Formats: sequence, structure tokens, C-alpha cells
Amino acid sequence: MKRLSCLFLAATMALTLAACGGGSAETPAPENTTPAESTPAETAGAVISGVEDGVLTVGMECAYAPYNWTQMDDSNGAVPIVNNPGSYANGYDVMMAQKVCDTYGWELEVMALEWGGLAPALAAGTIDVAIAGQSMTAERMAEVDMAGPYYYATIVCVTTKDSPNASATSISELSGACTAQSGTIWYDSCLPQIEGADIQPPADTAPAMIMALESGTVDFICTDLPTANGAVAKNSDLVVLNFSGTDGDFQFASEEERAENVNIGVSVKKGNTELQTAMNDVFSTMTEDDFNALMDEAIAIQPAV
Repeated sequence: MKRLSCLFLAATMALTLAACGGGSAETPAPENTTPAESTPAETAGAVISGVEDGVLTVGMECAYAPYNWTQMDDSNGAVPIVNNPGSYANGYDVMMAQKVCDTYGWELEVMALEWGGLAPALAAGTIDVAIAGQSMTAERMAEVDMAGPYYYATIVCVTTKDSPNASATSISELSGACTAQSGTIWYDSCLPQIEGADIQPPADTAPAMIMALESGTVDFICTDLPTANGAVAKNSDLVVLNFSGTDGDFQFASEEERAENVNIGVSVKKGNTELQTAMNDVFSTMTEDDFNALMDEAIAIQPAV
């Protein structure tokens, strides 16, 4: 009887332990199953390469409204610029960066850098990402990996209302002196397509480009639609020339090449697929209408150029 009692007790304990363990160690997973894709909410709190300290350091010019700009207070959700004490960054890029940080529980840190210094800062690890209104070109993606798009930017021109160019319906009807920001497709690829255009030296920044137009130094500029709309919102003497969807628009070798130049993305260090995926997971929850609504908000609160 004692032997039977011991066997019965042992069997009972074995069953109890199996129940507590849920049987996971002994039960094989069903065949042909794939793990569910993670969502930003599920990834929140995860340790991502480059953001191990819980701080996302974002590089941008802080001088490229409405994507990003500098202001002197923290109104409208502006974030301190860590390398420019007493100044704050705001704009579409800051809003998107904050959305990413809110999703993952990260702290947002903004660093002001020159346009040409963004890629080197990524390579050096000075910043984790560049959210700076950058086109997703093949040339750029040879240096960095990119997440996005997080905006779709039509290429346009801007002139003054009293200019003969104001009635132009095609780039072929544009004339006079022109410029665009340095290091952009607007200057390198678009302006050269305007036959007979008097292309002036590039402007160092978007505000300098707009100032060249406002001061009469040039007759028109080439930029993207958000930058153009931002300029017009602050100066009613300016007008946007949008030739998109017509034969008079700027031309590219293929629709793929056009997409590269109008799709705006976030730069991450080459090989950092974890951070790239984390950014894409957030952007994939937004529609083009969401992007446009946020850009409209940025334009509405931007300071005078």
C-alpha cells in the first residue's frame, strides 16, 4: 500500500507541474506558422540600436521652415536645441520626431547641424537619425539608409505676383535669374532643365533662397511645395507655380527617379536596420492625409522667415 501511495503521489505532482508550465516545453509549435509582425506599441520600451540610452538624438538644420526652424521659446511644442543653448527647434520634422519618441517612450534631443554635416554626423554617431526634409535619392542612400517616406513633396517654383513669370504654365515659360538651395535636386537637377535660365549661385539655406527672391536678387526659385507654401503664408507678394501633372513639369528619366526625388525620408546610419524598421513602423500607421494635416499645422505656426 505504501508503494502504491508513493506512485500515486508522484503521478499527481507530475500532472500539477505540467499544468503550471502550460505544456510549452513539451508541446511543439504548429507547423507552417509565422510570428505576427510587431507594431510600434508592442515595440515600445524595446532597446533599439543607437537609442540604448532612451534618447533619440535627431539632427536637422533648424533653418528650413516649415520642416524645421529655430525659435526663442518652447511654444507650440518646441524642443531645446542641445548645441545652441537658449534656442528651440520646431516644425514638421520636430513634430514627427516627437511622435516617434512618444510611441517608443524615448526622450527627444535635437541637434542643429549644417545640411552638409548631417551624413557625417550619422557616420560618426553624433546623431542617431537625420530628420531634415531629405529626398530619398539613390545618391543619398549610397551614404545612409533611409526610413520613410514620411512626406511626399511636389517640386514647384516660386516667384513674385508682379513678375512676368507669375503667369507661366510651364517651366519653358520661365525666364530670368533663379536659384535654389545648395546640395538639393532643385539646384542640381531641376533648374538646369529650364532653357536659357540665368542660374545664380546656390543659397546656403532655405531662408537665404527665399530672401534672394524677396530682395529681387533672383526672379524665381525652385523648391518643394511645403517650403513654397510656408513662404507664401508669410509673404502675400509671393506666388507658387505648380506644374505637376502637366507636360510642362520638371522631367525625370523614370517614375522611379521622380519618386526618389519627391519622397522625403529619415536618414539612419548604414546598417542600422533596427532603428530604420522602428521609424518605418510609426510612419506606416499614418496616411498621406495625416502627413499633409501635420504639415499644414507646421505652416500655421511657423515664424516669419
